[in-house]
Amino acid sequence: MDLGIDGKWALVCAASKGLGRSCAAALVREGVNVVITARGVEALRATAAELRAANPAVQVRTAAGDIATEAGRAAALEACPQVDILVNNAGGPPAGDFRDWNRTTWIAALEANMLAPIELIKATVDAMAERGFGRIVNITSAAVKMPYDALGLSNGARAGLTGFVAGLARQPRLAARNVTINNLLPGPFDTERLRSNVAAGAQRGGQSFEAAWAARMQANPTRRYGRPDELGALCAFVCSAHAGYMTGQNLLLDGGSYPGTL
Repeated sequence: MDLGIDGKWALVCAASKGLGRSCAAALVREGVNVVITARGVEALRATAAELRAANPAVQVRTAAGDIATEAGRAAALEACPQVDILVNNAGGPPAGDFRDWNRTTWIAALEANMLAPIELIKATVDAMAERGFGRIVNITSAAVKMPYDALGLSNGARAGLTGFVAGLARQPRLAARNVTINNLLPGPFDTERLRSNVAAGAQRGGQSFEAAWAARMQANPTRRYGRPDELGALCAFVCSAHAGYMTGQNLLLDGGSYPGTL
């Protein structure tokens, strides 16, 4: 299927590894020029080189920095000639007990997983509407539908972003001008982030990583973890010309873990 986005420009955040990288790779395969961001310069450069090799016909630019900071966002926006597609993504805050978190901890979580995406949306959405095309995808978490007890920081910050998007995406001044805003809610995907969380939980529970990793995998109806490229493929479709009638949606990718009907 031709997704109809060849030649567009995308800004993909936290894209040197994991789910962000897979989204950038899927867009590059579709002929989209990308600006990728990350804090780690070496990993960012390596990923950019791989993306260029995958499709030499597109431009791949990098913007090193923390997207949760004003400076990091400014650098990313400056590197992108125009943002037709925005993929918001950031590493999730640490697991733990809410009794151990103070205001500083909460503000850091909100900055990365709620306020930074909102700031990037604010910086790009009006120009998208003027051009008559825009796709904004926020990578949040399955925790929006089914909160995890040890991920209170993530539960709170991502739920806040979800509520904000629910109102903004349905404004006719955006939706009627072919600008969509949707959220992808990944469940357990085989990423460094998940491995880190499972390792922390295993340590707290006096269990080996291998045992905890296998147990979580077996608890999923698919008896496996998601592959990052699966999320990347869905992201590319949501960004496509064919997805203009879908906005304000929360698309859950969790292998059937969420037990609800709706």
